[in-house]
Amino acid sequence: MSDYTLNASVRNDLGKGASRRLRRANEQVPAIIYGGEQAPQPIAVDKTSFYKALEDEAFFSSVINLQVDGKAQQVVVRDLQRHPFKPLITHADFLRVDATHEITLRVPLHVVGEEKCKGIKDEGGELHVLSNEVEVSCLPKDLPDYLEIDIAEVELGTTLHLSDLAVPAGVTLVALTHGEDHDNAVLSITKPKVRGTDEDEDEEGGEAAEGEEGEGSAE
Repeated sequence: MSDYTLNASVRNDLGKGASRRLRRANEQVPAIIYGGEQAPQPIAVDKTSFYKALEDEAFFSSVINLQVDGKAQQVVVRDLQRHPFKPLITHADFLRVDATHEITLRVPLHVVGEEKCKGIKDEGGELHVLSNEVEVSCLPKDLPDYLEIDIAEVELGTTLHLSDLAVPAGVTLVALTHGEDHDNAVLSITKPKVRGTDEDEDEEGGEAAEGEEGEGSAE
C-alpha cells in the first residue's frame, strides 16, 4: 500500500460561488469528506500536491493520510468531478476509512510476462485484456496497489478468469462473492484473425461480377 499525504483546510465558505472563487484562486480544490460516524465535512485540498498525486495510478487504490487543519484523517478517493474540456478537477469526494472495517475499492490489473508468454512467443497468439481493474474488499492495511497477472506460462486458447488471479491474504474479489456466474474473464490469448489476401478478394469480386452478367443475359 502506497503512502500519500495531502494537506487541506476546513471550507466554511460554501456554495457554487464559493467553489468558483476557490478554483479561480488556483491554489486549492474544493472537496468533501464523508462516511463513518462523523458528519460530512467540506474541505479545500492543496492543489499542487493533489495534482501530483493524481499522476500515480496507485493513488486511486491507496489509503490517503489527509491532514485537515493539522488533524489527520484516513480516507480513499471515492469520486472526482472533472472540467468538461479543461484538464482540471472541479471537486473531489473522499471517504473516511476505519482500520477495523473493510473497505471496497477498485484496483488495477497489471499483466506481466507477455514477452515470455508461450501462447504469444511460441504459438503466435494475441493477448486480449478484457478487464483493466477489479473490485476488492479488505481491511485498509491489506489494500493492494494493484493485482498482478503473470502470463509467462499461459498457452494459446487460454482464457483466465477472476478465480485464476493470485490475491493477497485478507483480500476478497467482490464479484466472486456473488457466485460462479460472476467469475468473469479478465484476459485471453487467441489466434490472430487472418484477413483474406488481395488475390482471394479479386477472385471473389470476379465471381460476383460473372454472376451478375449471367443474371442479366437470362433476362
